[in-house]
Amino acid sequence: MALPGSQEPGALAVPDYQAIIDSLPDALFVVGESGTITFMNTAAERMFGYPRTELVGRDHRTILAEGFREGFQRLFNGLRRHGDTADSPPFEAYGLRRDGSEIHGEVACALLRSGADVAMTVTVRATRPREEAEDGLREALSLLSATLESTADGILVVGTDGQIAGVNEQFVSMWGIPRGLLTTHDDEAVIDFVLGLLKDPGNFLAKVHELYANPLAESNDILEFLDGRTFERYSRPQKVADKVVGRVWSFRDVTPRLAAQDQAKRAMADLAEQAAQLKALAFQDPLTGLANRKLFHDQLAESLRVDFDSSVDVLLLDLDDFKEVNDILGHHAGDEMLTEVARRLRSCVRPDDTVARLGGDEFAVLLTASPQPDAVAECIVSSLNVPMWIDGTMLRPSLSLGLASAGEDPVAGSELLRQADVAMYAAKAAGKNRYMRFEPNMMTALVQRTDMEAGLRHAVDAGQIMVHYQPVISPKLGEVVQFEALARWKRDGEMVPPGQFIPTAERSGLISAIGLQVMRHSFTELRPWLAADATRSVAVNVSGVQLKDCTFAESVLRLAASCATDPRQLVLEVTESVFFDPDAHVIRQLDLLRDAGVRVALDDFGTGYSSLGRLQELPVDAVKIDRSFVSMVRTGAEKLPILNSMINMAHNLGLTVTAEGIETAAQATYLTNLNCDSLQGYLFSHPEPESGLEIALLRSADAIDEIHGVRLEG
Repeated sequence: MALPGSQEPGALAVPDYQAIIDSLPDALFVVGESGTITFMNTAAERMFGYPRTELVGRDHRTILAEGFREGFQRLFNGLRRHGDTADSPPFEAYGLRRDGSEIHGEVACALLRSGADVAMTVTVRATRPREEAEDGLREALSLLSATLESTADGILVVGTDGQIAGVNEQFVSMWGIPRGLLTTHDDEAVIDFVLGLLKDPGNFLAKVHELYANPLAESNDILEFLDGRTFERYSRPQKVADKVVGRVWSFRDVTPRLAAQDQAKRAMADLAEQAAQLKALAFQDPLTGLANRKLFHDQLAESLRVDFDSSVDVLLLDLDDFKEVNDILGHHAGDEMLTEVARRLRSCVRPDDTVARLGGDEFAVLLTASPQPDAVAECIVSSLNVPMWIDGTMLRPSLSLGLASAGEDPVAGSELLRQADVAMYAAKAAGKNRYMRFEPNMMTALVQRTDMEAGLRHAVDAGQIMVHYQPVISPKLGEVVQFEALARWKRDGEMVPPGQFIPTAERSGLISAIGLQVMRHSFTELRPWLAADATRSVAVNVSGVQLKDCTFAESVLRLAASCATDPRQLVLEVTESVFFDPDAHVIRQLDLLRDAGVRVALDDFGTGYSSLGRLQELPVDAVKIDRSFVSMVRTGAEKLPILNSMINMAHNLGLTVTAEGIETAAQATYLTNLNCDSLQGYLFSHPEPESGLEIALLRSADAIDEIHGVRLEG
């Protein structure tokens, strides 16, 4: 028989003791398994202010104050696990009346079964709370609740029976547990959901079992999620007095922190790598990977310490004519050559020896305790003489190397390096492509070079540079058609060879002033000869240093005008490397001069890096075949296709050809038969000053007659 007022189908049958139950002074409720109130007595109506028709059928949490609404469901579950006779000891709780006021009561609960149905009886006895104590308790509960809900950690409380006793909102949010799953109060389903989120659920459960086997233990570990998140898990026992009643778990999402730590680690690794790179840059040449100037000087100073008892040798070298590689093939090819030179240098020394690039094409080697430094120097020269292929072009590096060794007397690193530098320049002066060991008398040569520069500067300032003229012959016309003007310097009554003072002039920047002086002398001293025939001309050598002056063309034309010389009678002789200078001023100056009628001749043709095919790209009017090709003609019976090809190609491009270095009639005849336009050399005349021009013309005429087979009388 159902209790009166029962709203739930299948409600627990109660004997017909309604009057007795309604007469009880304590409020009595029957709560079904779903948490719904299925029965209440009259005392319950009075105590909570609800008529039974309004309250029966509603959720029991309607009459519970905040903070007590979840406890009865957990209590119900606990009683079910303990069997039919289970009941709970009385406990205090707060209820909520219909008018919103709270009521304090003492509550007792017990299971009630009827067939297959299970319910819980709840008896409430109103008590008079100790106001001060209760206020403190409620304040503490409120503070605890606020604290748990405001913390960034997810909190889970589990009883010793393994059932969930409470969670905060952060736990639910962090784990993403569906609300519907929580309302079922199915702890096993909640645990299954949690395990499904983890990479290693077995480890999760193993830790739980370990802690429940050791109720007083505390733990801290890491949980990794399938979605990439990471939680820190903390656990400690929950105690009431000294009794362990459960366990508190807290979970903290450390994903952002670990990501920040990982980012910081990567940043630190990047900084460390950058620091290593900066350190390497501070002591390493970026192109070749060799030691740089600073590291070389530091290690040289270290090796020369007083207490260092081993031999110390310094080898200093640079590449001869390296600038032409950059100018003609480009800086990329130059860089490749430097890199290959660095590799070959390393192959000639021991691993502990220092090889450095001091800058540009200058390298240095530091040998310590080397048994044969001269053998190392010879190895370097031989190694660098082996041809290398760069961008399809075969190059044979040439170098000048100086070797200096520390003796018994203490010597500073800078002094040892200076000695090697002096020896290197001695190697250059001796013909390049070799090494020389420093000797004290080399200092004398250095002083002489310095003295030569000072003397040359004085000679330029005083107008002491002279000009000698060498005739150029036209075989077809049988006469002199041009004079080449050559700078000469007479110092202390002796002629200084051009091979000595011209490099000094270029190195010191005096070449521009010397060039203008040579032109002025030529225009003045050859004026009568030039004026007699407009087809005659004077050739003047011009260096790349002069052409880099953006006022060069203007200066030349102004000088010609002041000397009443037709620009069409001026030929400027330049070397091939001039055309590959990256400075645009060079080509611009030549274009301005050619526009005014000045002709440009390519000197030393055939000795440069470019092929004959590139001749058509150069802004020139004539070529001068280098004497090294002319010297191949000895008897005149040789077959030399190279000379024939040079002349024919030049003619096909509309250029005139001059062969220099003619010393024999056989050479002159051979080149004449190849239709070479002009001939120049000692066969006709040595260079002569202005006073010897008539003699030079007569000697040239005699040589022309000899070529034509005319024997002069008397």
